[in-house]
Amino acid sequence: MKINQFARMDAPFSQKVDELRKINFYPEQADFLPLNELYLYFLEKVLFEASSQATLAQKLHGFLATSTEDLYDYLAHKEINLTVFYAIAMQLLGFEVDDDFDINDPLKKMDEIHLYHHDALNDEKDLINAWYDLLCTHNKDGRTLLDSLAANGYFKQFWGLDVNKKPLIFNGKTQPVFDTSKLIREVVYVESSLDTDHDGKRDLLKAEIIRPVDTELGLKVPVLYTASPYNEGTNDKTTDKITHNVDVPLKRKEPNNTTYEEIEFKYENSNLPAARKVNGTSRAAEETFGHDHNVTINDYFLARGFAVVYAAGIGTKDSDGERTCGSKEETLSTTAIIEWLAGNRKAFTNKTDNIEIKAWWCNGSVAMTGKSYLGTLATAAATTGVKGLKTIISEAAISSWYDYYRDGGLVIAPGGYPGEDADVLAEECFSRQKQAGDYLKIKTQFNQDLAQITKDQDRDSGNYNSFWDARNYLKDVPNIKCDVVMVHGLNDWNVKPRNVFNLYKELDKLPIKKKLFLHQGQHIYINNFQSIDFTDMMNLWLTNKLYGVENHANELIPDVCVQDNSTEGTWHAFDGWQTENPQTYAYKFQTNALSLDESSPDTVTFSDQLKVEDFNLYKKNWDKWRQDLLSEKENALTGNHLIFKTNKFEKDIYLQGCPHLKLKVASNQDKGMLSFMLVDFGNIKRLGEVPSTLALKALDAGFQWKEDDLKEFKLTAPTPWKMITKGHINLQNRENNWKNSEVKANQFYDIDLDLQPMFYHLVKGNQLGLVIYSTDMEMTVRGNENLSYSVQLENCQLDLNYETL
Repeated sequence: MKINQFARMDAPFSQKVDELRKINFYPEQADFLPLNELYLYFLEKVLFEASSQATLAQKLHGFLATSTEDLYDYLAHKEINLTVFYAIAMQLLGFEVDDDFDINDPLKKMDEIHLYHHDALNDEKDLINAWYDLLCTHNKDGRTLLDSLAANGYFKQFWGLDVNKKPLIFNGKTQPVFDTSKLIREVVYVESSLDTDHDGKRDLLKAEIIRPVDTELGLKVPVLYTASPYNEGTNDKTTDKITHNVDVPLKRKEPNNTTYEEIEFKYENSNLPAARKVNGTSRAAEETFGHDHNVTINDYFLARGFAVVYAAGIGTKDSDGERTCGSKEETLSTTAIIEWLAGNRKAFTNKTDNIEIKAWWCNGSVAMTGKSYLGTLATAAATTGVKGLKTIISEAAISSWYDYYRDGGLVIAPGGYPGEDADVLAEECFSRQKQAGDYLKIKTQFNQDLAQITKDQDRDSGNYNSFWDARNYLKDVPNIKCDVVMVHGLNDWNVKPRNVFNLYKELDKLPIKKKLFLHQGQHIYINNFQSIDFTDMMNLWLTNKLYGVENHANELIPDVCVQDNSTEGTWHAFDGWQTENPQTYAYKFQTNALSLDESSPDTVTFSDQLKVEDFNLYKKNWDKWRQDLLSEKENALTGNHLIFKTNKFEKDIYLQGCPHLKLKVASNQDKGMLSFMLVDFGNIKRLGEVPSTLALKALDAGFQWKEDDLKEFKLTAPTPWKMITKGHINLQNRENNWKNSEVKANQFYDIDLDLQPMFYHLVKGNQLGLVIYSTDMEMTVRGNENLSYSVQLENCQLDLNYETL
């Protein structure tokens, strides 16, 4: 294992002493205490559960100081030294003697797993320095030692601290000095500038608030806001009925000369009803709630002086309006909550009396959190430049809905969800349907508007049009004023990596601070991982952005942090999406091979049609389909794909950016589609795409508060291959995604496209392979038609950016 810790802040000695005093971890007579007495004082603090000297002695006997003495006996006649200090430190951090480290040389293991340590312990000042940094060091369970103490109740003594002394900052981060057993839960209804259900009234939006009781005593706190359309329930049975059939032929599109100007979306919000007249004001909400659909990183910060707000938005249970799947209206529904928190919009205590309530407890600073649709709405909100939004932590987020449901002029499903589309997701999240009385009033209007979404999304063509342009947040990135954290899985084929890659490129043009984390997982959160201090980094980040504490968050957190796919627990820091000087290598095509030397004059062909029994098997068993697709052994897909491989690499390489492909291709019909996989071939152990659970409920967000599982990516048993990235294109969209070009049967055309972006460590001895095929059983339509394709190899090229390691 390795622990990659970035959020530890170097502090001058005077600051360390001051902060240790603030958390009652510093004796008044520290300057006069002998070394062992000072050390015992620190031990007594960290073992605070022991309320008697006998119990403390019992605990000290439980630690091994040397190979022959426990800690209690050692301190009775010897002075603490560097080796013993860190032997005990390792045990305090949860590491086991012999199994995890050598008691005689703990520093060797600390260096191996990247744990910070000092190199000298000669006097009391050295001891104080080392102890302060030990409290900030991550343990075996993926939390700092101080957070582990917090989970056991150390900070309970500070719950009654004067609000003028809160939040409590240690090492640049807020500490859990807030009583989570007394959190205030309340509901308000924010008035938007929308009327998406066309009832002649502005849509009211339900917001659920969780805030510290200290706010009642005058403390103003910042907010972590999560916009989640799923929070009020989903309509799974209904969406199953309207999910689209993908076992249909690819449709030929009538050639056209459509330009972007013809399809560009321009937002209008005319005929907006008048705002409600305020009939009175109140500081107290009239409604509370119990269970919340919590985001675990939000729970962590509820103990540390932040409020949390959840809002599902228009068209959800207890709110007005309709779901519209990624539209401008959904963005404005999201920002309405921020505007209220910042004091720039009205909210009411209920939906009928028009009694206004302000966010008087909020300091006006907001961050947005969440994954997938939640992170998508955070990105969308940021593109408005809304006042009060200081930062977003956007995880696995969509930056353009076309890149979620389409690719290269094709209908492309999010991985694992063939047949889903914008209309299906709108129906899925339209939780007003769960309240029969409310649904009765809106049913007819919603069904009409849902039918319009179905029409406008245009599954027949798969083209980029006004509907998708309205849902392209990249166009509005220049409006972003807040700082941005992005997190994405390099194996996320639900929200594909192009979404974060394109967003990162556009943000690179702005004078804001941005951070990017790329992990090896799929569609997941990473705040509960052993190998990286993500939660601690976000504490550093949010303490800086929302509380204004100067803690060097911008400098300490890497600009780009990438998890290595070839070894466990390894993260690399970069200045950008790629290393400084990766080279571009132009690979030529030979029969079954990729070469840097020359191409072959051959023309090769493959078919798309399968026997009915094989087609029916593969569309239900994607693992079997992938296995046969990437196999060079005879199987039902032999003849239905082309595989081109490089020689075995003599050194490790680091693949970066987007593979660019140029092909000369013909179809035997007047239409066609191609799919591609870039593959790592070689029978080796690889990092799994699904993290392993190391311990259930091992991570505490505070004292007797919410818990989370500890997870980590582990190496799997050897596998013969690993898909690195993929891509798709409709041959009729070879110029762009909105123009249909003609395809004549058996005529060759030049095709240029970028595959999805990558960051991949290919190890020495393995081969890179490009697989060309047509129907993607997981993502494209599956017509099983009599389509075949020819490829002129001498006119093909694969451009790859990589660095030799």
